[in-house]
Order: sequence, then structure tokens, then C-alpha cells
Amino acid sequence: MPPLPPGSRQPAFLQTIQMRDPVRYFETLRRRHGPVFRMKLLGFPPQVVVSNAELANRIYATDGDGSRAGALRAGYVPWVGEHSLLTNDGEEWWRHRKLLSPTLHGRSIAGYPDMIAEIAAQDIRTWPLGTPFALREHMQAITLEVTLRLVFGVADPHQGARLRAALMALSKASGSPALFLTPARLRSWAEKSPLAARLPFLPTTRAMQAAKAVDHVLFDEISRRRNEQDDEATDVLGRLVRARDDEGQPMSDQEIRDELLTLLEAGLETTATGLSWTFERLMRNPEVLGRLQEELERGEEEVYLDAVIKESLRSRPVIFGMGRLLDKPLRLAEYEIPAGWVAIPMFSLILQDSTVYPDPEEFRPERFLGDNTKAAQKSFLPFGGGRRYCVGAQLATMEMKVITREVLRHVRLTAVDPAPEAQRMWHATLVPGRQAVAVAHEQPLERRPSAEPATCPVHQAPAEQGS
Repeated sequence: MPPLPPGSRQPAFLQTIQMRDPVRYFETLRRRHGPVFRMKLLGFPPQVVVSNAELANRIYATDGDGSRAGALRAGYVPWVGEHSLLTNDGEEWWRHRKLLSPTLHGRSIAGYPDMIAEIAAQDIRTWPLGTPFALREHMQAITLEVTLRLVFGVADPHQGARLRAALMALSKASGSPALFLTPARLRSWAEKSPLAARLPFLPTTRAMQAAKAVDHVLFDEISRRRNEQDDEATDVLGRLVRARDDEGQPMSDQEIRDELLTLLEAGLETTATGLSWTFERLMRNPEVLGRLQEELERGEEEVYLDAVIKESLRSRPVIFGMGRLLDKPLRLAEYEIPAGWVAIPMFSLILQDSTVYPDPEEFRPERFLGDNTKAAQKSFLPFGGGRRYCVGAQLATMEMKVITREVLRHVRLTAVDPAPEAQRMWHATLVPGRQAVAVAHEQPLERRPSAEPATCPVHQAPAEQGS
């Protein structure tokens, strides 16, 4: 019988403590045990981790027949609901995928870049000049506003303010590392227990209460949009209200609500974090920043911008891994992984594979240009793979490119500290340890767009902050 892969012999409790710095811990296990290793976290099924794209694709091949991703995620993100693409498997997952995909691809989002650029420009004009500030906070504000306008389609300022506050509270509550590392059984009890619901300090209680606040606004908005019957609406909510499955059936209010929260959970913080890392990397690699600035000034096809975004996601992956709960045994290299285990393609290791990306610690967008593209792209898995490849990947990439372009059009950014910012765990994501601290400087007049008043709903313009 094939053996189990090697792995840490530490008790689950000690292995769980190591997750305070998951990137370093995974890299230590990979160096010690090779490209396939096992680990055990407190309250979770046994886990096997793979660190290259070939082995990752073996795991992805089990999608739909041999593994379930939804069953694994349901315990992590219960607030997105039982109809979410994140928590579903089988036929219902496939039905929702077919309903949601057309709203996030191709012509459906072709008109979004101008709106994203406008939203970004409004916030950028509120940035303090010459003073250090946390760039990630502004990236969150921009991506939240994009979500409100392009996903939820909220036009009423009062309704927008209510939903904005509720979504920010949910994002903050659901991002707690303590919530992510709470054992599944304990988390499930706390989410259903009347006693736990009366303990506001519990991370489960904070997340569920924040989700309820979002629901109050969101169901009102869904009802309003159904009554309007706007056949010309281009936002995701408007399209989902009109969507019909293969049997001609619409989505229920609860189904729409769950998928809207899915887009929030999977897209808001991840895109904001990806942007934060992009600027953190650019500020510490001035030669890359200079070449990118020159391309944008020439108005070229933004080939280098695309490579910069990919290299940012490679060198600083936002999500460190996404697993599958195995229903059948799985052969990985010379090992056989039993059913009931979790198999994880670990993005933070795959994207640092030195056999594919030489000198992986270097920020080198040229990996994704010319003759290098094919090999680099084959192992480029920040959005996962298989049937469950991120449904919003195209929109997220577009958003990152447009916002990066707008920032570089308006300001010049420098780092306060030349040392790279550490990768810190925030729920299932890896964020800049100091929130991407930057100093913004005015661009020369010939580089700047025409001035317009700052109208960002989250941040006031510097001149207004003292009034």
C-alpha cells in the first residue's frame, strides 16, 4: 500500500500556533519534507499540501467527482449562505455557476473600466500629500465603492451609506484570524447557540451580527430592484434579477443575496489586498515603477501593466491556499491520500516554485513577457484552478489594472521604509503587515489630469478634514 506523505510530528495544537506566520511555516515544511507533505491543525481534518502546479492539477481534476470544495468552505464562511458558490457542491453549484458567470465576463463588464476609474480618481484626490498614510485603507474604500456601484447597483446616497457601513462592518468582523482558526465544531456550535449569540466578544457572534445588518439593507434592495424591472440595468444585481436557469426559473431573493455576499467575501478584500501589495512592491522596485510609468504615459497597450499585476499576485499571493475535501483516495506522486483528508494546492508555495520562477523572491514582471510567458503562466494559480476557478477573476484583474493606472496618473508614491512589509494573516488572506504605508507626492502638471472636486464618500479631501 502506498505510504502517507511525510509531515510535521508536532501535536495539532503546536502546528496551529505556527499558523500565525503561515508563509514561513509552509516554506519550512516544504524544505524539510519536499513538494508533498501533511499537516494537522486543531479541529480540522488531516491535510495534505502540494507545492507545484503539476500536483495542484491532480487535485483540481477531482472537482465534481472525488472531492468537494463547498463542504469544506461552508464552515469557514457560513454568513454567505447555503446557496453560495463558495459553499455549494454538485448540481446546485453548477446551476449557480452558469447563472453568475455571464454577469462577470465579456460584454457584461465591458463598460466598467470608466466607472472604476472615476471611483478611484475621487478617492485619490482625498489622499494626503507628503504625509505617511495606510494605502490599504484607501484601496478598501475604492473597491468597496466599486462593489456598491457595479455589483449591488446602489444609486440612492442614503441606501448606499447604510449598505457601505454594514459591508465594512462585515468585512472587518469576518476577517479575524481567530475566526478562521476556530475549530469547525466549536465554530458551528457558536454560530447556532443562543448562549454564544449573547457574547458579543466572540468572533462568531460579531460576524453573524454583521451579516444580519447587511441582510436588512440587501433584501430591501433586492425587493426594490424586482419591483423596478429595469431591463437595462448593467450591475450584477440587476442582471441576477433577470437571470433564468436552463428550466426558465429565476433565482430566489435568498439565492441572490447569498451570491452577492459571495462576491463581497471573495472579491472586496482580496482585490484591495492585491492592490496594496502591487503598490508595496512597486514602491520598493523603482526601476519597475519607472518602466510602468513610461508605458502608461505613452498610452501603449498596457502589456507591462498586465505583467506587473501578475507578478504582484505571484510574489505576494493574496490567498495562501484553497483546499478540497476528498471523497475518494487520491494518488499524489508516490503517496496515496485517504478519503476524508483535505488536499490543498498551496498558492504561496506554487507561486514561489524556483524551478518555474528563478529567484522567486525578486519582483520581476518580465517573467510574464515574451518567451517566458508560457512557463510562468502554467504555474500562475492565484485564482485557483479546475472547475472552481474564481468566477470573478476577470473583473478582479480589470479592477486592479484600472485602479493602478489611475493612481499612477494622479500621484507619485514612495515608501516610508525601504524594507519590505511582512505578510500578515487576515482570515484566509495575506495582507501587508503595515497596511502598505506610503507617501504620496504631486505629479508634475503635465502628468496630472484636470482637477475636479473630491467627492469620495469615505474619505474627505485634505482641505475638508480640518473644517
